[in-house]
Amino acid sequence: MPISDFRKKKLLYVFNVFFDVNQSGTIDRKDFELAIEKICTLRGWKAGSAPYIKTFDSMIQIWDGLRQRADSNKDGQVSVDEWSSMWDEYAKNPENALDWQTQYLRFMFDLEDASGDGSIDIDEFTSVCSCYGLEIGECKEAFHKMAQGKKEVSYEQFVELWKQFFMSENISEPGNYIFGKTSF
Repeated sequence: MPISDFRKKKLLYVFNVFFDVNQSGTIDRKDFELAIEKICTLRGWKAGSAPYIKTFDSMIQIWDGLRQRADSNKDGQVSVDEWSSMWDEYAKNPENALDWQTQYLRFMFDLEDASGDGSIDIDEFTSVCSCYGLEIGECKEAFHKMAQGKKEVSYEQFVELWKQFFMSENISEPGNYIFGKTSF
């Protein structure tokens, strides 16, 4: 069964905004290098600092895992079709997530949890999502929908919201908002 238009729009949003940083139409290592710079600049981490090195190592591991799994034609790039196919497989059995997918989930949670207190609040969420070009108002609205009236989202809640984002066909699921967008 093909991916629904709704799920495809969500997958393309993440592909285009969070992964294809240079907007080339594919994901490659250069996109990850640009993302590392963006993230480290956002946090004020200088090249060579411990947080910079940790971010670099983590992001390159994520790239290597993504490339190994999704780059089916071995051209060093992940196309939209390769990306969508991989996430469709995830949706069929999220309990067997690939190591890089689990690492990316953790990375995104830790990135948004700037204070390191184990939960994401509206200011942390808005800070990260707005640096990817989303309007602050939309980020705040997305947080409220995602958090379902709570002031914070824990890691355990984020894991469930993550699964909803990549699996759900239901447009009203709170997980649809974990990347800061309110409509697809």
